[in-house]
Amino acid sequence: MKPIAFVPGALALAVAQCLSCPALAQSAAPVQPAQDDPQQAATLDKVEVLGHSPEDRWPKLLHIMPEVDGALITVTKKTSITKVENIPTVPDNTLRNLFAQTPGLLVSEQQAPGQLNLSYRGIGNPQESEFVTVLLDGIPLEGDWVGFPTVYTFPPPQSLSEVQLIRGGSSLLYGPEPPPTVNLVSRKPVADRPFAGYSENVVGSDGMFATFNQVSGTSGRWDYLADVHYRRSDGQRDNGNSTLRGLDLHLGYRPDANSYTALDLHSYDLHAGEAGKLSYPQFAADETQTTTPFNRLWTQRHVLSVSHERQFDEKTKLVAKAWTGYQDQASRSQDRGPAPTTSTLQDEQFRFSGVDARVVHRWGRGNAFTVGTTLYGSDAPFRQWTEAGLAPAQDDRFGRACADFADVACARLRQARSSRYAAVFAENVFRFSNGWHLVPSLRIDHESIDIKETIKPLSLSRELVDRHVSHTVPLFGLGLGNDFGHANESYFNVSQGWRPVRYFDIGSPFGSTAAGDINDPDPTHVLSWEGGVHGTPVAGLFYDASLFWIDVKDRIESQPAGPSAPPGNTINVNTGNTRHRGFEGQLDYDFLAARDPQTTRHLSVFGSLSLLDARFTSTINPANAGNTPAFSPRYLARVGVAYREDKHLKLSLSAVTVASQYWQDSNNPLGTPVDANYIPARVPQHTVVDASADWWVAPHVRLLGGISNLTDRKYYSRVFGGGLEPGLGRSYYIGASYEF
Repeated sequence: MKPIAFVPGALALAVAQCLSCPALAQSAAPVQPAQDDPQQAATLDKVEVLGHSPEDRWPKLLHIMPEVDGALITVTKKTSITKVENIPTVPDNTLRNLFAQTPGLLVSEQQAPGQLNLSYRGIGNPQESEFVTVLLDGIPLEGDWVGFPTVYTFPPPQSLSEVQLIRGGSSLLYGPEPPPTVNLVSRKPVADRPFAGYSENVVGSDGMFATFNQVSGTSGRWDYLADVHYRRSDGQRDNGNSTLRGLDLHLGYRPDANSYTALDLHSYDLHAGEAGKLSYPQFAADETQTTTPFNRLWTQRHVLSVSHERQFDEKTKLVAKAWTGYQDQASRSQDRGPAPTTSTLQDEQFRFSGVDARVVHRWGRGNAFTVGTTLYGSDAPFRQWTEAGLAPAQDDRFGRACADFADVACARLRQARSSRYAAVFAENVFRFSNGWHLVPSLRIDHESIDIKETIKPLSLSRELVDRHVSHTVPLFGLGLGNDFGHANESYFNVSQGWRPVRYFDIGSPFGSTAAGDINDPDPTHVLSWEGGVHGTPVAGLFYDASLFWIDVKDRIESQPAGPSAPPGNTINVNTGNTRHRGFEGQLDYDFLAARDPQTTRHLSVFGSLSLLDARFTSTINPANAGNTPAFSPRYLARVGVAYREDKHLKLSLSAVTVASQYWQDSNNPLGTPVDANYIPARVPQHTVVDASADWWVAPHVRLLGGISNLTDRKYYSRVFGGGLEPGLGRSYYIGASYEF
């Protein structure tokens, strides 16, 4: 906060604008000139008025989060946001349009909607977003936040108001997983009338049909929102079909101006086929072929939450939420072999509950202190069954253990799993009159994991898993920034993060990891440094540029369990270290806002560029020393142009280009080019272009349309389990919506 100096000629204006300040109002009495010389001008002392401009009107808040967002302190942390209302509707399965203005976020795409695959700055495999914290309104979207942090469901973009991306200090705000955090913010009820509605229906290529219907309103002390949505598609490959059903409910009550309580329910039911992964020769010959015509995925997720906000006074606010939920991830996969005759049914259930409570207290001249706690627990049984045939029903399950390899219709795996997590945290932003601000942060996390295995696959020589581990992880951070020039800010942040020990780390159900205390890895630790500048120095322009350095210590790697263990048994050890450094920049220039900041029409060009240099600095495998970690492209760029005229037209043309990247840490291919299972060492570079539009043909009616992968680029960006998944070819949608 900078002091505002008023010279005598401007004093009257300053007083008129600040009459709500009693002390200043009293000083506003007329000043009489000296009696002995009526013509003598009065000389007034210089007055400094300290205050804050209305933060919600800062132009930069179209691109970054507020410096104190509710009970979150984000100043000095690098953040990016996308206002969903400012982009064309995203009704289909591709999320490139939703993330088109999100710098640096790598989306490893697959055709079926059953999993969300995100990674950032080369830290970890993007498979199921295991190394990225993904939240909906601050509540984890992962199946098990600590023990199994995978993302299998994603809310429809029509139900969202904002997408937030928080880098380095995100672990201090939210805890587990290395940075960043992707927080999805739900749309709020209409505030100016008791009833409003929205209905959207679209059709598209590959038999796609989607509908989204919502009602909301505010009446007296109550507000509400409800939506139901449905989307189906035949997919671009046989057995690539999917059906998604869901609903969102919100009921809020505001007894007075200082208190608000809300009840929310989010429910999703997804059925999807899995057409199967391909080798590179198969992909080159025909990327539309199907290798697993009977594999299926069934996912259900239901989360109920209660949130409460209370403004105790003008300086102190409480933000708290409690949630409970259930997720079931079930699948059917044909067993391997040239002519499989049996299938594996798998079921992972997650029953979880959590509480998060934070208090923010503003003090002094722009300072703020936050303190809070988070508690979380999950029970996550994991089971597998062997079944004759290739298409057994989802609930065709059996209780007895498999007796031998020829046995079918039997249970092949059963694990009881649970996780517990607790955290306390505190942060403070200190502001100084010369524009500097300082943010020290502290967080203490504790995790505990339990696994008790009663049935294991017959192929494994290890003992049954019966393990309990716990870890306490202190995290520290420090942020520093300065407001300079006109609407510019420098920021610097150094902060710690961590990757929890998961169920698979201490008791993998699929491998010969030793089951006893000898297998006892610690969490992975992350230290992130980032410094940069951002701002809106002239009308219409936003820029953000930073340099980063991230050290990932104690990565978990496998090694032989030792001479006393059964042959082939391994243990997990903390022997991998990697270094990630680079540049990340973002630019947005609105030509029409540059001419008239109050315009309702906007024509902007936007772009972001991430440059990454990542290396192994130590590893138990000498062959990997100095290698580039998997999924660490040297560059990732997004560019586009968008036109928006409120309630008339929204147009967007965007492109994402990703450099080639290794898909495994060894930097080696799978097989050789003459082998049937060959996968090249690198995922090839690819560029994909998308276009979309909303056009209001009447005040309440708009037409919707879009084309994904405009140039029909043949590419893939996901390799997992020794196979690759083709990206979506060119597809389109067209539809209409009505709102009232």
